[in-house]
Amino acid sequence: MTTLTPFHIAFPVDDLAAARHFYGTVLGCPEGRSSDEWIDFDLFGHQIVAHLKPRDPAAAPAHHNAVDGHDVPVPHFGVVLQPADWDVFAEKLKAAGIKFVIEPYTRFKGQVGEQSTMFFLDPAGNALEFKAFADMSKLFAK
Repeated sequence: MTTLTPFHIAFPVDDLAAARHFYGTVLGCPEGRSSDEWIDFDLFGHQIVAHLKPRDPAAAPAHHNAVDGHDVPVPHFGVVLQPADWDVFAEKLKAAGIKFVIEPYTRFKGQVGEQSTMFFLDPAGNALEFKAFADMSKLFAK
């Protein structure tokens, strides 16, 4: 693997105060710049930006794809962590009372793509996935 550089993602939220609490307090993301319409957060070294967008009552319900017997929400974003960091983060989320879409578990056991994963939603309904590979060289393995 090459040296990773930070990614940037901007996503909609319908309540900046709720986003500030969730990403800043619950997930522990340091806050960067902000305005009345957006907030930058540092998500494990990556720049994520919550942009204020009113909720669309006519929006289609979330889409899901079947993966390892679970309904994975699409779209979603997150970070691949080291296993020890993933374990600590999962325990932190459980202690904070996060309601998981997919509870923390290890999928594809014994296969090339074996990984620990968990899914949950932010207050605006954006899906997040955090995962860990025991062997990071298998991240893109077929």
